[in-house]
Amino acid sequence: MDDARTRGSGGPSAGDGADGADGTDGTARDAAGAPEGLRERKKRRTRQHISDVATGLFLERGFDAVTIAEIAHAADVSVNTVYNYFPAKEDLFLDRAPDLADRLAGWVRGRLPGESAARAVLRHLRSEVEAVSPRVGLTEGYDRFLVVVEDAAGLRARLWLLDQEMFTRLERALREETGAAPRDRLPSLMAGQIDWVHRTVMGVIRSGLIEGGSPEAVSREALDALDDMEELLGERVLNYAVRTTG
Repeated sequence: MDDARTRGSGGPSAGDGADGADGTDGTARDAAGAPEGLRERKKRRTRQHISDVATGLFLERGFDAVTIAEIAHAADVSVNTVYNYFPAKEDLFLDRAPDLADRLAGWVRGRLPGESAARAVLRHLRSEVEAVSPRVGLTEGYDRFLVVVEDAAGLRARLWLLDQEMFTRLERALREETGAAPRDRLPSLMAGQIDWVHRTVMGVIRSGLIEGGSPEAVSREALDALDDMEELLGERVLNYAVRTTG
């Protein structure tokens, strides 16, 4: 998975310094939708602060060169406090990655009436790429994140695992949405095709930015890739799991 940390973007890592509003009245809320209390707000801000400090150090010196003790010192907290919020070092740089595991499955489950699973994913991807959205890494500075990831085996392994989880959840969603039998291999095959589209687009974005392309130029490259892939996908894939109307 090639999504990178982007500030305030919903990318794989946090660090936007924002207070986490619910998107309506600006009031931060917990998972149940209730207004956030003082204790929860303090914990969230502490977590955000540690993440921001750690990310700055990683971008400056590289992931493997920075220790947890150095992060704790720079953030003015104890080592135990860092581990309380981030069980593993990789979590400090990829703390939003778990939120992305449902990306493809969510797009499929939320497809429009008359829309197939593949076309829903194509629509969402094309929309974000056309918008030059940070949600797919199309933002200035994203290349710095990618360089850190490329240089750290632990981060690459963590993102590989995220890719596998994304595929697994996509396959499960297709199986549930179509009512496929447990031994039916079609949902797995279709998930592979849809996952290929997503990984390829993210790969184009990664390569383009690392090579010095602007977000706007890389967006155009990714859109061309999407057009090519849509032509390559067969009708069976493009018409699989169409949501019935009514």
